Amino acid sequence: MAADDGSRVLRIIGLLRQTMARSLPEKRLPSIRGMARAQRVSPSTVVEAYGRLVAEGAVVARPGAGFYATGRQRPLALKQVEPNRDRAIDPHWIMRQSLEMPPSALRPGCGWLPDDWLPQGLLRAALRAQARDAAANVTAYATPLGHVPLRRLLAQRLADQAIEAAPDAILLTDSGSAAIDLICRFLLRPGDTVMIDDPGYFNFQAMLRAQRVNVIGVPTTPVGPDLAAFAMLAAEHRPKLYLTTSALHNPTGATLSTATAHRLLKLAETHDMIVVEDDIFADFEPALSPRLAAMDGFERVIHLGSFSKTLSAASRCGYIAAKPEWIEGLTDLKLATGFGHHDLSSQLVTRILGEAGFRRHIETLRARLAAERDRVVGRLRHLGLTPWLVPRAGMLVWLELPDGLDSATLAMRALAEDVVLAPGNVFSVSQAAGRFLRFNVAQCGDPRLFDVLARLIRSA
Repeated sequence: MAADDGSRVLRIIGLLRQTMARSLPEKRLPSIRGMARAQRVSPSTVVEAYGRLVAEGAVVARPGAGFYATGRQRPLALKQVEPNRDRAIDPHWIMRQSLEMPPSALRPGCGWLPDDWLPQGLLRAALRAQARDAAANVTAYATPLGHVPLRRLLAQRLADQAIEAAPDAILLTDSGSAAIDLICRFLLRPGDTVMIDDPGYFNFQAMLRAQRVNVIGVPTTPVGPDLAAFAMLAAEHRPKLYLTTSALHNPTGATLSTATAHRLLKLAETHDMIVVEDDIFADFEPALSPRLAAMDGFERVIHLGSFSKTLSAASRCGYIAAKPEWIEGLTDLKLATGFGHHDLSSQLVTRILGEAGFRRHIETLRARLAAERDRVVGRLRHLGLTPWLVPRAGMLVWLELPDGLDSATLAMRALAEDVVLAPGNVFSVSQAAGRFLRFNVAQCGDPRLFDVLARLIRSA
């Protein structure tokens, strides 16, 4: 089988997996000819894709009736040591490849800063101080809402963004992802509908499908969601939640405008929808941009954040800010499912956030990202990629490939060169972003990356 045929088969497998993930078990899957027409591939490509899924037990073929999802999950392959590079590109693909590839691999598609960009000196000093502090909690469970000094500090930081949240309206979690998972389990039931941005952060899709809800994508614009599409989809599907990143959007780098924010909140009120605002990139912003939680006052907005992007991914700590009655219910659910959180991490984060060194780290980080963004976007333009927009801050840029190039195909070929790219359709519910790639400018410092990209684009 040719390399192009192999990548098409993997793409079809990925699409079928997504269909099965958001469907009930035993649901009939698209026909061979229908899938071939919709995806503009040959029927033999779809036959091969179905054959592989049947072989692994995910799909059953019923003669004369078509293909059906079995509802069975594959067992965990504990013996697999090397990353599975033939895995279909789905919402987990970037995470798995980024985390499993050898240290020498290049990771322009990952969503975190390189280790040497993070304040390791501050972290190690805080760890030593915590070990010496006889008053530090190193053995007991945390209080239900979490470490009080950190919640007070977060309340002050949120006030700087015009978000009024008392410490008792803030719940600490083990990460931003844990916060979203907790919110979804608290508010959603199987069969509910949730809107997310399209393109939008790929793990939103994965987390929501784990909740067995329907996921609807709303088109993204440089100033926020497409409001006409938002209104139409809200009226048609009656979503329970809208989950978004309002500042330095992932993957596009866009930031919500004030006008869009006001109209979005009016639409959420009209359609009785809860808005979950993920604000994990807040520290990257040199100047304050609109926050939905500041405008809404926690009537229907839930605000969350974490410190994995600017401080440490190894010390997991996130938070939720919401109205008191929701915080109470979320706290009960957190206790029921996890009996608290990592209090050691909370104490560590409190120490570091109060240091002048952390503020200097953030200022240096913003300047360094700005310089890298200009350099990387310039190099990628030279290779024929076009920025969807040039973000005003942050580490992510969203670029369109030259005509005729498919980002999934390019990403699969790049793996052979130990380069992890982030293909566009991983971020797209509608699978309409096949010509886009997301780049992390902080992970593009090695000149080998641009040599590999140039060679792959020339040979495509």
